[in-house]
Amino acid sequence: MKMVTLAVFITTFMSAIEGTIVSTAMPTIIADLDGLAIMSWVVSVFLLMTAVSTPIYGKLADSVGRKPVFLFGIGLFVIGSALCGFSHSMVELIIFRVLQGLGSGAIQTAGVTVLADMYDIDKRAKMLGLTSGFWGLASVIAPLLGGFIVQKLSWHWVFMINVPIGLLAFLLVAFYLHEDFAKNKLQIDLKGSFSLVIFLLSLMLLLQGLEKGFNWTLLLLAAIMLVSLWAFTKVEKTAADPIIPFSILKDKEFLAVNILQLLVSGVVIGFEFYIPTWLQGINGVSASIAGFAITPSSLLWVCGSFLAGDLMGRCRTQKYFDASLFLLIGADLAFILIPTYTPFWVFCLIAVFNGIGFGSIATASQVRAQMVVDKSQVGVATSFNTLMKYLGQTVMMVFYGMTFNVVVASGLKKQPSLTSEMMNKIVSPVQAKSLDPAVLAPLREILHSSMRGIYIVSLIALLLSLVFNHIYRQKKD
Repeated sequence: MKMVTLAVFITTFMSAIEGTIVSTAMPTIIADLDGLAIMSWVVSVFLLMTAVSTPIYGKLADSVGRKPVFLFGIGLFVIGSALCGFSHSMVELIIFRVLQGLGSGAIQTAGVTVLADMYDIDKRAKMLGLTSGFWGLASVIAPLLGGFIVQKLSWHWVFMINVPIGLLAFLLVAFYLHEDFAKNKLQIDLKGSFSLVIFLLSLMLLLQGLEKGFNWTLLLLAAIMLVSLWAFTKVEKTAADPIIPFSILKDKEFLAVNILQLLVSGVVIGFEFYIPTWLQGINGVSASIAGFAITPSSLLWVCGSFLAGDLMGRCRTQKYFDASLFLLIGADLAFILIPTYTPFWVFCLIAVFNGIGFGSIATASQVRAQMVVDKSQVGVATSFNTLMKYLGQTVMMVFYGMTFNVVVASGLKKQPSLTSEMMNKIVSPVQAKSLDPAVLAPLREILHSSMRGIYIVSLIALLLSLVFNHIYRQKKD
């Protein structure tokens, strides 16, 4: 039991560290592979594959057993990581991130399920708490580790480091996890999952293509998007076990709370992914230092979660959401208003408020989603809330990427002496040294404008969250 628990902790750490360590290394990857325009896809496809595969793996774990799903997920994640490490172009990296995302979905689903099987309710809570602690530990270690790898080795090892860690976890699960499992009838909403993936991919490609102006490909993508959305809606209404149960969405409070989760989760990924790029490209700090700017947010997330548990019982949830959203709006406005060069400690201070706000809303949203449904639907409500988190991050990353590219293209158009190759280099402190000192200031101004555009998008999402928080009448607990 101890060895299997250790394997769960290892895989949790491996999955958790992947987000921060990749964002820390991204400026170096961009400078090496010339992929500034499509860098958001490195995160988007990973999140999308994790989101849509998680419900499928949950059903598989209930029907064929936890062990085969867990081993498959670890193996796929390790293979995807190795291939990412061997990537020679941004397109290759994005394709191999798909495999990583599919592996991550299995790891996260099977790991938690295995803990639930092995421990009774009292010990299970402690184990889940320790699992969450590994997410916090990863947020502290990832910037230092990522910075060290980028500066002393190469960005390829950011992915390759998962190989030995994953193989250790694979062996622990293979030799020490024994389950007496009775196979159940398999009910997986494959049609719904497939049509949802097609819809989201076509939406992402359509938004990406809008930056270059109208063409017939956009019409084709729009048609595919509409047809897949129609197919998804039709399938979900008749599916025995739908990935998104439309019946549960008739409750306005449940719907609003989950839209809050979707929008705020999107704001989270915008903060965590772009701040390291800001600090490396504009402030010129190293990759390891840049990553530490988001560490206070990860640490204060825990405080926000505790606040949610304490204050939700004392005040109406709507008011609590309002307070948390205003905190996030203030932090977001700070990012929009600060000058091109801002001291590092200011980013850390803003991250403190972001962490409290993010942790509060993420926890309160999930708890409230479980409270407003019937006890028989708590599992469905929880999985749906998790799905909304990943979908929010996926879709918002597309909007961030589109905004970033439009602002950069506009800035370069106004200054013909600057090129996209220069922009690829400016985001890396090491590569920036090869540029003419005369072009550094204008390039950083363009980068700052693009960052401001990203956080304007975040502000819009937060304001929409406020609106959705007031479109329902809260039920009595």
